Amino acid sequence: MVYDLSPGLKVRKRFSFFQSIFLLLILYLLTSCRSNLKEEAPLKATTPVLEPTLETAERMKSLIPKPVSVTPTSGSFTLTNDTQILIKPANQELIFIGDYLAGKLRSSTGYALPVTPDTGVNEPGNLYLSINDADPSLGAEGYLLTITPDRVSLTASQPAGLFWGVQTIRQLLPPVVESKVIQPGNWQIAAGTIRDYPRFSWRGVMLDVARHFFSVEDVKQYIDLIAFYKMNRFHIHISDDQGWRLMIDSWPNLALYGGSTEVGGGPGGYYTKDQFTEIVSYAQSRYILVVPEIDMPGHTNAALASYPELNCNGIAPNLYTGTEVGFSSLCVSKEITFTFLGDVIHEIAALTPGPYIHIGGDEAAATSPGDYKKLIERVQAIVQANGKQAIGWEEISQVNLLPGSIAQYWSSGHARKAAEQGNQVIMSPASKIYLDMKYNSTTPLGLNWAGYVEVSDSYNWDPANQLPGVAESDILGVEAPLWSETLETIQDIEYMVFPRLLGVAEIGWSPSTGRGWDEYKERLAVQGSRLKAMEVNFYPSPQVPWR
Repeated sequence: MVYDLSPGLKVRKRFSFFQSIFLLLILYLLTSCRSNLKEEAPLKATTPVLEPTLETAERMKSLIPKPVSVTPTSGSFTLTNDTQILIKPANQELIFIGDYLAGKLRSSTGYALPVTPDTGVNEPGNLYLSINDADPSLGAEGYLLTITPDRVSLTASQPAGLFWGVQTIRQLLPPVVESKVIQPGNWQIAAGTIRDYPRFSWRGVMLDVARHFFSVEDVKQYIDLIAFYKMNRFHIHISDDQGWRLMIDSWPNLALYGGSTEVGGGPGGYYTKDQFTEIVSYAQSRYILVVPEIDMPGHTNAALASYPELNCNGIAPNLYTGTEVGFSSLCVSKEITFTFLGDVIHEIAALTPGPYIHIGGDEAAATSPGDYKKLIERVQAIVQANGKQAIGWEEISQVNLLPGSIAQYWSSGHARKAAEQGNQVIMSPASKIYLDMKYNSTTPLGLNWAGYVEVSDSYNWDPANQLPGVAESDILGVEAPLWSETLETIQDIEYMVFPRLLGVAEIGWSPSTGRGWDEYKERLAVQGSRLKAMEVNFYPSPQVPWR
């Protein structure tokens, strides 16, 4: 044989006799083997059973809040560039939830993750979200999450349950899935079944925007963070001595003048009605109800400074930028006060689709007991006339509560009187979950009048055992307030809230049995890298063995 390798070059190669015989023998053997093979049906393509890495399996054991039940199984599901999110039924609300999940995953994975209707083809490699044929015993917020190597199936009886299940899916993926830039992740989810639903219907936070004002974007960022841990109530404290933070058309000077400063003398600020509606709508899209609070009859200096007729002497005090409490009071003996409160409550009720309005009622040292009783009883009726339920700090339990009114426990034993009257209680013990309390003596932010509150303190308590005379059947849920005397930025908020809020979230959601500080701190340690990926400015407590 002669091969032309390049112009002018020839190579002669001869096969030997023995080489030729060898090649013929190989050819015969191959032909013989092929003729003996039986025809078989083509193999069906399946997703390989990938065993989860230790880290992947650990994520299923480290969820916060801790689910009702977790049953690990063999293998793992891998999110790929071919994965789709299929929804049933394909209505607007479920499309939004699918888009929400896709949006959370696209930025870090770089995958397209199209959201499409589930046509029943049951193709492997996809995420399935459905409220069809779900178990009604899961309730309005429960979900069932089933993960196999072939698929991830999330079902719930209501869309809220799907949304909370989506947060669990996020936690089952590597922490870097929360990154805002594409990551080279191995997007495995350990196989298993999670059945979950909340212990309490009220799992809330409170943000004080009156002492220091926070922008709409700051508030929305905070709402996103609390939603991740399945919190469903956002109580916004919009009036106090230092500022009034919402435009009221019938009393505009409340915002224009009463909102013009804050603690320390800063510029303050207020929300227009459109901005407040934006906050409410954003929270609703995360299945969170906004609960607006107008504090009364005390904590009202900003209102008194804005309208002199609300003062018994008809003289407006100066705006206040300090932090003392208990010195201000609406003039209960004047009917104009109730006209004012009626107008304010009416306008706020129109902005708030949720069923609650918070009327404050705390630290009213400048109001006589008789005037206090008169105001709280009348205001409850005004709230109900506007189609809402009144919530007040536990001091309102000293008066006759209307059916449906709710007391919020924070320090004393007044909340017992609410339970005795057949009214429900929200548990917010200051010594446990007031998130503005310092962690320890070196904490640069916060106060310490209720003591120091380390991460273990905010976890080691139970609502049903906190206040003698208030049983679990009397408790609507838990709420973690954050007062802002020392807080000025969203980073300040994050530092005081995280990681203590995760413990509050678990107390509100998870069963009281089967969990405890020793195992919780290990699960919390795993959350540290996730909080970092989310760029949360959290306090790295020395009580937690952070990973």
